[in-house]
Amino acid sequence: MPADDTPGEAEDIEVRDPVSAPDADGVPRRHTRRFPLFTKDTARPEGAGRAAAGDALAARQWPIIAVLTLVAVGLLVTALDQFRAGTIMIGVGLLTGAVLRWLLPGVGMLAVRSRFTDIATYGVLGAVIVLLALMAQPDPWLQIPFLKDTLHFTVSS
Repeated sequence: MPADDTPGEAEDIEVRDPVSAPDADGVPRRHTRRFPLFTKDTARPEGAGRAAAGDALAARQWPIIAVLTLVAVGLLVTALDQFRAGTIMIGVGLLTGAVLRWLLPGVGMLAVRSRFTDIATYGVLGAVIVLLALMAQPDPWLQIPFLKDTLHFTVSS
């Protein structure tokens, strides 16, 4: 039965989903943090809390600033011809981002996707970068014996 435009008649209120309830005027209103099936505007990011004033950028965004600083220093060290140390620092920066995203409730712009997806993405990319830096030639710091056999098995001359 379609909703009647006259407020106050509770029997004519159409409830669109089980989590909406009528407000004082009888119009259904959402009481959940879940997004509706179809959104009409942009949702506020998860990390966009109002804990600090608008001019306090560093107070609200220090996790992303810390991660970007570690990555920038790693890139600088890599540019200064210290490939292994620089790339390890880049990977450690991403792993730091994963740990900060896991531990802190509000991380500002470090929150890009859901918490699980951010942690998985930062963690996997950081771990892969560190492992590749440790296995880089010449004179790798980490040698995994089965990788050499796997390479000879897959590549035949």
